[in-house]
Amino acid sequence: MKKLNLLLTFFLTVLFAGVSFSQGTVTGKVVDATYNESLIGATVVLKGTTTGTVTDINGAFSLKLAAGSYTIDVSYIGYELQSFPVTIGDNETHNLGKVKLASTTFALEGVNIMADRAKERKTPVALSNISKAEIQQQLGSQDLPMIMNMTPSVYATPQGGGAGDARMVVRGFNQSNVAIMINGVPINDMENGWVYWSNWDGVADATSSIQIQRGLSAINLATPSVGGTMNIITSPAEMRAGATARLEYGSGNFIKTTFSAHTGLINNKFAASVAAVRKVGEGVIDKTWTDAWAYYVGLSYNVNKNHRLEIYAVGAPQRHGQNLYKQNVAAYSHEYATELGASDSTLMKFPEASSGRLYNENWNEVNSSYNAKQYWNGKEHDRYATDFMNERENYYHKPVANLNWYAQWSKKISQFTTVYYSGGKGGGTGTYGKMQYDRTGPSQIVDWNATIEKNLDPTYTNKGILRNSVNGQWTIGAITKVKIDFSDHFKGQVGLDWRTAEIEHFYEVRDLLGLQSYVFKGNQFDTDAGMQNKVLGDKVNYFNTNTVDWFGGYAQGEYTNGNLTAYGTFGYSMIKYSYLNHFKTADTLSNGDPDVNSGELKSNTDWINGFQIKGGLLYNFTETFSAFGNFGYVSKVPIFDNVIDDSDGTVAKDPQNEKFISYELGAIYKTTNDKVSIKGNFYYTTWQDRTFTTSVRLTETENGIAFIKGVDQRHIGFELEGKYRPINFIGFGAMASIANWTYINDVNATVKNYDDASGSFTTTEIHAYIKDLKVGDAPQTGLALWTNIYPVKGLNIQFIWRNLSNHYADFNPIYRQDKTDTEQVWKTPSYSVFDTHINYTVPMKGRVELDVFAHVFNIFDTFYIQDAVDNSQYNGYYGYDKRYSHTVNSAEVFLGAPRTFNVGVKIGFH
Repeated sequence: MKKLNLLLTFFLTVLFAGVSFSQGTVTGKVVDATYNESLIGATVVLKGTTTGTVTDINGAFSLKLAAGSYTIDVSYIGYELQSFPVTIGDNETHNLGKVKLASTTFALEGVNIMADRAKERKTPVALSNISKAEIQQQLGSQDLPMIMNMTPSVYATPQGGGAGDARMVVRGFNQSNVAIMINGVPINDMENGWVYWSNWDGVADATSSIQIQRGLSAINLATPSVGGTMNIITSPAEMRAGATARLEYGSGNFIKTTFSAHTGLINNKFAASVAAVRKVGEGVIDKTWTDAWAYYVGLSYNVNKNHRLEIYAVGAPQRHGQNLYKQNVAAYSHEYATELGASDSTLMKFPEASSGRLYNENWNEVNSSYNAKQYWNGKEHDRYATDFMNERENYYHKPVANLNWYAQWSKKISQFTTVYYSGGKGGGTGTYGKMQYDRTGPSQIVDWNATIEKNLDPTYTNKGILRNSVNGQWTIGAITKVKIDFSDHFKGQVGLDWRTAEIEHFYEVRDLLGLQSYVFKGNQFDTDAGMQNKVLGDKVNYFNTNTVDWFGGYAQGEYTNGNLTAYGTFGYSMIKYSYLNHFKTADTLSNGDPDVNSGELKSNTDWINGFQIKGGLLYNFTETFSAFGNFGYVSKVPIFDNVIDDSDGTVAKDPQNEKFISYELGAIYKTTNDKVSIKGNFYYTTWQDRTFTTSVRLTETENGIAFIKGVDQRHIGFELEGKYRPINFIGFGAMASIANWTYINDVNATVKNYDDASGSFTTTEIHAYIKDLKVGDAPQTGLALWTNIYPVKGLNIQFIWRNLSNHYADFNPIYRQDKTDTEQVWKTPSYSVFDTHINYTVPMKGRVELDVFAHVFNIFDTFYIQDAVDNSQYNGYYGYDKRYSHTVNSAEVFLGAPRTFNVGVKIGFH
């Protein structure tokens, strides 16, 4: 608390320092003429002198001058210089407005070409841009996807509140169907398309801008972009020398320190930028502590005027406690559950947790006298804490590094190539074997002390341990794109995309919980009892190695003529999977025993082909109004889990590609002075032949896997966003999205029930009645309003209001086998939350920059449901004759976070 008081005192002191400074200056904002993005560090000087300044993080500048007439030169490396004659009087401000600098070198376009960055009023897609200034103003060291909540049809939540455990939904499609790219390199998991944001914990601190293209987007690589494409561009090696330090403090005893340094451009050839981050905290939700580092490196080298090399590397070694299990609403608050209609029986079944909305099932106390070592990342360690243990902890380090080469072969031909590597090893913890539980609370939690006691009892044969679920992987890839200007009106582009990945999956013993060894008999190559005794670091349960090979190419054409822009893309991809089970033999003996001489069980697929066809048209009717339309058809190769069963290596006989068909119409209105900006669009997307797997709870002690195929969905919606800056003192913004996401057919599924002891399984065919049910997991209606107030120079106060409604809970189709169960999925209550952000750039002399900032999220401490599952098989209460089915009683949820804050200070030297 003392640290917080000191920081707040400093913040309030500097907040009001210098507010009476007079102006009499030349002001303006410098942006890239193509992408309309702020140019940070652009030079603004009096012609023929060294008197001047540089632009700030918003691209803005303010240059104090005595009365008189001048010529102002505005320049930036790689851009055309612009000059402006100005005349100012005493105490007068001359605003140059938005100074648009045009790029003079292809190299500065390189990362935008690699990332398929769309251009507003030129590329016919629905898009939103988020600048570095907006990220720093609003994010407050939350997980990076949380910044996307200010864009239409995007819904991001922190889920259980663990650092890096956020998720994102775009137009009703989860992030497995959203292409996430860093500097043009796809980072979606090669097996299932998911994105684990804890792996990229430091990327927000290095991000210069984000562009979200909703829908099939203009991306030309074969990526899972049906929901959209999120292009993250990290800060290039800055052209001016300097260093910054940033200190933050927040809720949950959160402390974060960030340091960055830049060499500036040396001899017009070389520049380097580095950043390091240290983050620790106890967590807002019970025991969701974090212990993380992050780093970023950006290097650039101008070989000559036609060739440029860049190197980017980002990584985030981290550990954090998790909260992975949703709860019945009553577990968090009986009062809130009653408001939502929970029955008295539900309240009796789920007593309110002592920690209320901060409740986390995934930890419990342990006697500090238990001091055994734990194992992860190849060696033994002490526990994070001596007096408690997390059932669920995540640890990982997965850096990504890429080498970019931009080549200008002629005036009409240029090439953009990146070679990249991403790899790491880590995982998450959980229990394995027979555990003892404490069932006195709203949900059962592992009783570590009782489990250790049972493990030490020689008469008790069912033992339990803490395990790591390890994922070790590497990916190598290369992308090359050749851009050809055939004429003034027609440009073409062709490209190749190659990737290969190897992924190891296994359980390993993390903590023996008092045992000397744990007996595991599931490895068919362990031929004697001694080999079956497992100690710290030994593998149990499963051990597989999967590979993914990927090759694709595309051709794209773009036609421009006056106010008209049209484009078309055709892409083709081939994917092949393989599976190797290190615990099962390839064959059996005549008596049914494993044949250890037959080798390990292997499965392979042939090449599976997919393709995409996309196109669009945009027309600028006036210099302020544009309209566009686009369409697309994608035949997407199914993910690994839908082709090969990870449990037994079974290969699907005829895996069906998923099909996406999308249409979109939109319009843009933007005044020439940028005071008013309005964008709106309508989309219609169908998803056909969707295939996915899901876990199924068969009994209290048995779980199976369901393979669901042939699902069809329809996603329709309208999106709107606008900004209005009537005067310099104040600005307004709004965002709205209205949608209807629905399942449009009933489906069949196969449920496998595995026998761990024998390795065999039984199958059951079922029919799920899901036609006309809503696609859940995100609000189908969203509205946000915000205002920015600029009372004095350098001070920006932002108030944000968001309202979310028509949020249907997620559900498992397997539990919709009753044809008479026609009730709609449970809809969570609508809610509103208010946030505020304060950023102040303190007036300083010389080359020192000082910023202070504060963020308050959920100002009014509103109770609301952010994630929900309908008819939970774990924490739902159905009552007699299932009368409470599809209500708050039978749902399990994550509540939104309570009121939290983040404050800090940043100092820079340039």
